[in-house]
Amino acid sequence: MSFFNIFSLFLFVILLCSCVIHENPSSISQHDYPSFGTVEDITYAKLIWRIMEAERLVGKNEIKLEPFFGGAKPHGMILEIVYKIIKANNHDGFIVVKKNYDGIDVTVESVKRNRSKYLSSITIMYQRESGYDTDNQDWFWAKYNPDGSLYQKKVEGKIIQMAGRIWKGKTMEENRGCLYCHASAGGGNYIFYPEIKFPGKKP
Repeated sequence: MSFFNIFSLFLFVILLCSCVIHENPSSISQHDYPSFGTVEDITYAKLIWRIMEAERLVGKNEIKLEPFFGGAKPHGMILEIVYKIIKANNHDGFIVVKKNYDGIDVTVESVKRNRSKYLSSITIMYQRESGYDTDNQDWFWAKYNPDGSLYQKKVEGKIIQMAGRIWKGKTMEENRGCLYCHASAGGGNYIFYPEIKFPGKKP
């Protein structure tokens, strides 16, 4: 078993305990977390999707990479990760794109044969311009359906589109979701996989 797979199994235990528990919508009020799913967040997420399509990170003409076992909710059992610097609104920022594959019979080989059958969602983290979210290194988060529309989550009877500072609390201790999980990543940059070569924060 490769180091990459061993590391993924290790993350499975950590993330299962963090992401699932702390993303429980029944215990989180949107009133307490107003800074995601806004009109601005949705507009920006749509811009990022168009850029990703142009860069062939997603979509019909996407560049296909090697899928691997991930196993950590809320992401897929099988993952495919691509990363690079992209320009959005005159800002050069680092993006990590995680394609999440799931299904009863999903395996690495079955995904290679038919990606569209098993693709359940696409999650991204994009480091925006300084000042966007200084508490959390200016990361912007979004979760897309395979067709590029934003994933929706029902919180206290209200439908929230998953884009923005997910889920930022009033204090760092009250962060949930993406922010809570990724803050525990080694290296201090919110990125879990050491194979991802982070170039450092852009202005």
